[in-house]
Amino acid sequence: MVMTKGGAAAADPDAYVGGLDGWQRRAVEALRAGVKAAAPLDERIKWTNLVYFSNGPLLMIRAEPERVLFGFWRGQRLRAIEPRLKAGGKYEMATLTLREGDSLAADVIATLVREAVRLNAELGSPDRLGERG
Repeated sequence: MVMTKGGAAAADPDAYVGGLDGWQRRAVEALRAGVKAAAPLDERIKWTNLVYFSNGPLLMIRAEPERVLFGFWRGQRLRAIEPRLKAGGKYEMATLTLREGDSLAADVIATLVREAVRLNAELGSPDRLGERG
C-alpha cells in the first residue's frame, strides 16, 4: 500500500504519487501521464491503487516495493497489443509488471487505454455490477 510522506494511506491520486520515490515514482508518473493523455477517465484511489474508470473499472496502477503493476480488467483481450500482459485474477484481468529499468512506450499505453475504453463501451462494465463507487 502506498502511504503519504506522513504515513497515512493515500487519499487521492496526487497523494499516491507523492508517496513514491525513485524509479517507482518515475514509472507511475509515466504510466499516469500516458493514461490521462489517451482518454478522459475517472481517476481515483480504490482498493489502495490508482484506478481508472470508464463505464466501470478499466485499469489500475499499483506501486509495490520491487515492481509497478499496470493492469487492465479486460487485459486478456489486449495481449495482441502488449504481449507482456499476464492473465490473472477475476474477470479478464491481465497485468504488466514493470521493474527498475523497464518501460512502456507512450504510444503503447495510449493504444491499450483506448482499446480498453472501447471494450467497456461495447461490452459494459467488466465487473457486471457497473461502477458503484
